[in-house]
Amino acid sequence: MAIDTPSSGPPPHVPETPLRILLPQVLPALVVGVLSSLLFLGIEWISEEFEHVLWNTLPDALGIGGYSSLWVIVMLTATGIAVGLVIWKVPGHAGPDPSETGLGGAPLAPSVVPSLLLAGTLTLAGGVSLGPENPIIAANIALAYWLGRKAAPSSPAAFWVSLAAAATIGALFGTPVAAALIISEALANQPGPGSLWDRLFAPLVAGGTGAMTTSLLAHPSFDLSLPPLTDPGWADLLASLVVATVAALFGLLCCYGLPHVHRAFRRLKHPMLMLPAGGLVLGLLGALGGPLTLFKGLDQMKELVANLGGWSSGELAKMAVVKLVALLVAASCGFVGGRIFPAVFIGVAFGMLAQALVPEIHPAVAISSSVLGVLLATTRQGWISLFVAAVLASSPAMLSLLCLASLPAWLVVTGRPQLELDKTGASLR
Repeated sequence: MAIDTPSSGPPPHVPETPLRILLPQVLPALVVGVLSSLLFLGIEWISEEFEHVLWNTLPDALGIGGYSSLWVIVMLTATGIAVGLVIWKVPGHAGPDPSETGLGGAPLAPSVVPSLLLAGTLTLAGGVSLGPENPIIAANIALAYWLGRKAAPSSPAAFWVSLAAAATIGALFGTPVAAALIISEALANQPGPGSLWDRLFAPLVAGGTGAMTTSLLAHPSFDLSLPPLTDPGWADLLASLVVATVAALFGLLCCYGLPHVHRAFRRLKHPMLMLPAGGLVLGLLGALGGPLTLFKGLDQMKELVANLGGWSSGELAKMAVVKLVALLVAASCGFVGGRIFPAVFIGVAFGMLAQALVPEIHPAVAISSSVLGVLLATTRQGWISLFVAAVLASSPAMLSLLCLASLPAWLVVTGRPQLELDKTGASLR
């Protein structure tokens, strides 16, 4: 006897969006894509120039080693004081508590943007273990929403938010693929007219424009030049499954620690106490872990992998743990920045540790699987975790392994505390 089920009939028809609606979206998407990329590149350039002054010119003039333990402690503490002053005194106060914000979110008031970008620039230049993504995306969303609603008051707010988010993500990673994956994940559960590809049309234009602008001007690259995996076997699959799962557990340590460390810093009750104290702790961690554990981690992980096989397991374990604790402290005490880039460094160091302990594991398998696991734990962004892990390996053969490895790793992290808090200071799940 046949049993009727809700899925027995044809799927409901979703009417396609007419061309006359999609075409007018191209120009604003192009404009937002270019401007978002230029703002990102401008902040990156300023922070790099300031970093050179702080970590090279100034210590050389004083006759002090730029990465000596004393200078690392002084610089991170001074960065905490500088960012604390911005949050305390500059109008806008650098926006909401960074521990309570993720990628994107509701548009901030335009008056918040200058202090947000200033605090983010100081954080990047000062060596704090955070990336540029959160403040840059928040600033671009605020500006695109404000200008877009002035130019077209009847346009929906979500349109400008999605354009700015996609454009900035495309600019950050140098490809629109990452933007399309993240935006599609956000749109999947949101009702709206037209098919998913109709709703992705304008964000994909913005993401592609942002990525091309960045690529033409800055030539970013995530390729670690790992030995390619050409013929994966069952041993590679097993190694990928195990490494990704263990790395996810390692990344969860940061998530479980966030509310407790955040609560400890909040007891200080003032940014001019929380940020300098956090900077001092980060300085001590940097002195312990060495120069590679400072900053957002993109250049540092390339330097780490360039000496593949030259690090002892003890050195790699120390850098992975120090960077994990540094990310936890930076995310807890009020520094403005994102968590993806330092999480990638943690994954690279942890993967190299796994390969050092078990040399039979292929380096591309160990490192990319570890990055996948750590990113799944710290971001809960499945697509972006797969994308970054695959790009680092730069090997098509790794993609199928990573897709399978993501499954047990996701079972480990789903429903667990996230690396983000709600307004009460409790972990999001």
